[in-house]
Amino acid sequence: MRVLEAGDWCLLLPDEWQAEREEDSIVVFDRDEVGCIELSELRKDGGSFDDADIADLTGAEPGWKPAERGDFRGVGRSLVEDDAAIREWYLHAGDLLLYVTYSCEMENQGMDDAAVDEILDTLQVVAE
Repeated sequence: MRVLEAGDWCLLLPDEWQAEREEDSIVVFDRDEVGCIELSELRKDGGSFDDADIADLTGAEPGWKPAERGDFRGVGRSLVEDDAAIREWYLHAGDLLLYVTYSCEMENQGMDDAAVDEILDTLQVVAE
């Protein structure tokens, strides 16, 4: 396992997974390139994110359920869109919000779910 540090948060990556920084996000994928995890962050000026903020972001969209991943909590859901299987989360800790998605082709749906859960469960806030 390797540590992926991204400023104020980090997670552990199994050896078969790699990460690349893009302009506004970090993309994590395994050697087989079955699917990828994308993580984007947002900061809140003057306070912490709370459940009301998350409700504002998700609106009336169906399927959201409470979720906890490592030091973060929020909501997550699964859906199918444009022949892709998608899992997404809005996760917050203090003034930090992570929008996380995992997507793959429909034919690979569920294949990486356990690995993705294991990776996201290692999400930690980095102490200053």
